[in-house]
Amino acid sequence: MHARFAPVRDCFHDLLATGRETGASLTVWYDGHPMIDLVGGSRTVAGAGTGPAGGDGWRPDTLVNVYSVGKPVAALCLLMLVDRGRVDLDAPVARYWPEFRTPATVRQVLSHTAGLPAFPVPRPATAIADWALLTGDLAAADPEWVPGSVAGEHAWTYGHLVGELVRRVDGRSVGRFLAEEIAGRWRLDLGFGLAATDQRRCADLRYGDPEWPTRMLGEPGSLRARSMDNPPGGRDLAMVNSSLWRGAEVPAVNLHATASGLARLYAGLLAGGALDGVRLFSPELVAEATRVQYDGPDLVLDRPTRWTLGMQWEPDGSWGMGGIGGSSAWADPERGYTFAYATGQLAEHDRVDELVEALHSCL
Repeated sequence: MHARFAPVRDCFHDLLATGRETGASLTVWYDGHPMIDLVGGSRTVAGAGTGPAGGDGWRPDTLVNVYSVGKPVAALCLLMLVDRGRVDLDAPVARYWPEFRTPATVRQVLSHTAGLPAFPVPRPATAIADWALLTGDLAAADPEWVPGSVAGEHAWTYGHLVGELVRRVDGRSVGRFLAEEIAGRWRLDLGFGLAATDQRRCADLRYGDPEWPTRMLGEPGSLRARSMDNPPGGRDLAMVNSSLWRGAEVPAVNLHATASGLARLYAGLLAGGALDGVRLFSPELVAEATRVQYDGPDLVLDRPTRWTLGMQWEPDGSWGMGGIGGSSAWADPERGYTFAYATGQLAEHDRVDELVEALHSCL
C-alpha cells in the first residue's frame, strides 16, 4: 500500500482494535490501479459457524454475504443483455416473461419503480431455494403502485425480477450468467449460489449491534417490513450462515463477495466498461446505467433517493450500493476512485463513513 494512504490503513486497524469491527476486507482503486487492499479480524465465531472459538483469520479470498451490495451486480447481468441488443429497456417485461401481469417496463424494474417491492404470498424461509415458486408469485402479483409513478426499494424481489428476465432471454440463471459472462472474464471473486468449495471460504455473519435485526425491519406490517421479511430468514444468523442460503440464488440480498472483487468490478465500470483489455460493456451502456432514472421519495427506504439502473446515485456524483449491516461498494468519478468494504459484523454504516473520511483526507 502506498504511504499516501496510511490514514486509511490506520482507521481500518483502529476499527478492529476497538472491537467495532471483528472481520472485514477493504479495497480501494485510485486512478485505475489498486491502492489499498486490507483484511483483518476473524472469519468465523464460536456458535455462528464451523470454526473454533475465536474463529479463523479473515483472508484475501474470504467471501461474505454483502446483502444489497449485490443488487447492482444482478442488474449488470441484465444490462449486458441490453447492451447486446437482446433486451429493450423500455419494453414491457411481459415481452420476455409472458406470464408477468404488472404493466412495468424493464427500465422500471431496474430502477425500483415497478411496484413489486414485496413477494405477495407468505412463504416459509426454505422457499428461498425455490426460484420457480417465488418468480411465479411475482408474475401473478398486483403492483403496490402504478409502475413508474414512485420508487420503493425492491428489497427482496429485485434479484428475482432481474434474474428471471435474464433467464427468460438467455436461458441461464443469473448466478451462472454472472460467473460465465462477468466474474470469470474480469476475474472477480464474487457470486450468487455458491458451490460447496466456495462455501468453505465464507465468513460467518454476526451481530455487532443486538438491535440491528429489529431496527432494519421497521414497523410490523409496514411496506418495509413486508419487503424484507418474506420469505423470512434474511436477518437470521442460522439461515444466512447456512449452506441452504449460500447455495441458493437470492440475487437481491445474497451476493457473496470479497472487497477486492467488488472494487475491481467498479473499476471496470469507472473506466467505461473495460478492464485489463477486456471490454464487457459499451461506454454508452455504462453512462445510461449510472444516470439518475428516478429522483424522489422511496416508499420502502422512507427517504428521498436517486436511483440509476440498479444503483443509488449520491449528491457528490458517486454511484453504487450499500447493504444492510455495513458492507458497501461504489465508484466516485469526480475523485477517481472505487471503494469496497465487505464485513461480517452486522451494524451501522459509521465504519464506512470513517474510512471514507480518512480516504478523502488523502486525496
